Amino acid sequence: MKAITKIIVPVLSICVLNSCGGVPEEKTASAGEEKVFAVEEVLEMVAKENDVTRTLYTKAIVGGGKKQGMKFDEDWRKDDVEAGPLPALFLRGVATSIKKSPVPLGLYLGSDFPINAANKFVGKQANLFETIKKDQKPQFFYDDDQKLHTAMFADLASAGACVTCHNDHPQTSKSDWKLGDVMGATTWQYPKDSLTYKETVAVLNSYAKGTVDIYMEYLDEIEAFKESEKPEIGDKWPADGKYLPTPEVFLDSVRKLSSYETMKHLVAAK
Repeated sequence: MKAITKIIVPVLSICVLNSCGGVPEEKTASAGEEKVFAVEEVLEMVAKENDVTRTLYTKAIVGGGKKQGMKFDEDWRKDDVEAGPLPALFLRGVATSIKKSPVPLGLYLGSDFPINAANKFVGKQANLFETIKKDQKPQFFYDDDQKLHTAMFADLASAGACVTCHNDHPQTSKSDWKLGDVMGATTWQYPKDSLTYKETVAVLNSYAKGTVDIYMEYLDEIEAFKESEKPEIGDKWPADGKYLPTPEVFLDSVRKLSSYETMKHLVAAK
């Protein structure tokens, strides 16, 4: 499985950087140094990419996979647990990958009723989250303590798998979640108030690479299964049976669903 990683990441970078359905080709070096995007614009772009990716993973992989008998668990990385990552842990995996990259982009998920107490919003974010729950509109502010421009986006219960998991979790502090509820907010942070075209592409690529990394880690976990039946990895999805898409197929679906809006912003800046 590791060999696929070496193939998929360069292919993804090419697709994101040119006209094959992702981000347009990069500007010249001199033009690329111009500040063309406000940080709020860039964080909104990457947040929309995240919404599409997480919804696809939650509904098609987790929701569809559970119907085929596949398991997903918060302890999925443990040697004695043969399962995949829950949606929130998929996001955490993306965030971990981004943190390891040279791009200074921060990402985490919080809530007023988190399963993990460490993810509970406090202070200014808690107040802003109350507003988000009312109108589901993003909130932007400058975090004086961390010296970071911050954006919060509503995280909705978009699939039955989210609702069931949170309501039934033994550590839940809220057991009456419903589809469509604002369960939390994804928070994005960046140190600068504006970005060049090149920096913006780097932010989008760092997120895309994060999805590759965590999805590949899931497929590697499956390869190590000893007791559980392994789904076939190829061009089919759980909706068709005991199948999972390859990273290329998964990311191609994400790109088709999300790249149009992203590309509109980037083309407009050229």
